[in-house]
Amino acid sequence: MSYTIAIDGPAGAGKSTIAKKVAKELSFIYVDTGAMYRAMALYFLRKGIDSKDTASIEAACNDIQVSITYKEGEQQVLLNGENVSKEIRQEEVGNMASQTSVNAKVREKLVALQRQLARSENVVMDGRDIGTQVLPDATAKIYLTASSQERARRRYLELKEKGMEADLAAIEADIIDRDHRDMTREISPLCQAEDAVLVDASFMTIEEVAESVIRVFEEKR
Repeated sequence: MSYTIAIDGPAGAGKSTIAKKVAKELSFIYVDTGAMYRAMALYFLRKGIDSKDTASIEAACNDIQVSITYKEGEQQVLLNGENVSKEIRQEEVGNMASQTSVNAKVREKLVALQRQLARSENVVMDGRDIGTQVLPDATAKIYLTASSQERARRRYLELKEKGMEADLAAIEADIIDRDHRDMTREISPLCQAEDAVLVDASFMTIEEVAESVIRVFEEKR
């Protein structure tokens, strides 16, 4: 029997950071679902496909293979065999992923792969609809959130540390817009599963959030 931890929540709440830390502490495999959607979005961008061009997006799905591997403990996201782990973290790719992840064929392709991983390994998976759609029978479900102001502040500092120009107000506006898109989309909208535990990380450290998640898992197990 394999164990699964589903972590859902809005953009910038720290889901991937927490999921990676929890997976490491429990010796589970971290499945970065957002990275998988970003990899597909990168392919669409490279091919010059518009986010509203449904026919082209669905046709392109047939030419895309996305997988996740680990090399020396580091996650590698492979797009048709190419390691695109750095490229997919661009803001443009994130926005494209948010817009194209609503496509039924895009989701169908990636959900099948995600479920396959969960059946064979102990996993921590984060995204927008893991507990509600992808892994409805997950051992433990977490809804991780933080205020839009705090999420924008974290993103602003992250960009500044990389030496990039950043506008705090613009970042928060983008986060609020992305929240609205994710929560109102027709297919698998972002929402808290009925049996998920809410964790508001606005005023918590990474260690405190990870401890909370592990505590929930131990109780559910």
